[in-house]
Amino acid sequence: MHKPFAVEAVALSKYVSSNENHLTILKDLDLAIAHGEQVAIVGRSGSGKSTLLGLLAGLDSPSEGKVLIDGSELSSLDEDGRAEVRGREMGFVFQSFQLLPSLTALENVMLPLQLADRDDAKALATVALERVGLAQRMSHYPKQLSGGEQQRVAIARAFAPGPAILFADEPTGNLDSATGRQIIDLLFELNSAAGTTLVLVTHDNALAARCQRCLLLSDGKLVEQSSTVAGAA
Repeated sequence: MHKPFAVEAVALSKYVSSNENHLTILKDLDLAIAHGEQVAIVGRSGSGKSTLLGLLAGLDSPSEGKVLIDGSELSSLDEDGRAEVRGREMGFVFQSFQLLPSLTALENVMLPLQLADRDDAKALATVALERVGLAQRMSHYPKQLSGGEQQRVAIARAFAPGPAILFADEPTGNLDSATGRQIIDLLFELNSAAGTTLVLVTHDNALAARCQRCLLLSDGKLVEQSSTVAGAA
């Protein structure tokens, strides 16, 4: 029996209408990502990359079509249902880190574990921060950390619950090139160790080149699937 894909989109479309304007962001897009695969979504600004990532992760609902996670239709669920799947199956890393300023590094990493009622939240968060090299920074607040350190906390938070799928939206976008390379190395090291399916949006050709496959979006359509990033901006 064929094993379901980790992430699948079927005839996925996203429209936005206001007054007499009708904007097509994505149109009849199909894709399939296998378990454990590392996929980069590339393309120029405005091509629909972040919209696609949001739809695949259940952060938004499609206008038409469907998204399936491990064979189960995500897009048919209500917001509570999608949130439950996200908490159980997914981790997230964002360009803007998305750390809560009133929580320490340790508390930020513990948060999704606590929301999942994990009794071992503190222990798992501690190990996760140690793995990203922040054993000495656990009690620091985000404002006391550099951008690279904040993204390390975000990566620890994403991996701590042991997600099946990690979604990353421009994870190096707010970092200088040297720090960005360190974050890329860390992301792929942890991802390989955990066997996580990785789906990332990036303008960073070096980051995209580390993935097994690149999906090039242009004007809301998937026009190329390859291991190259020609046309990325």
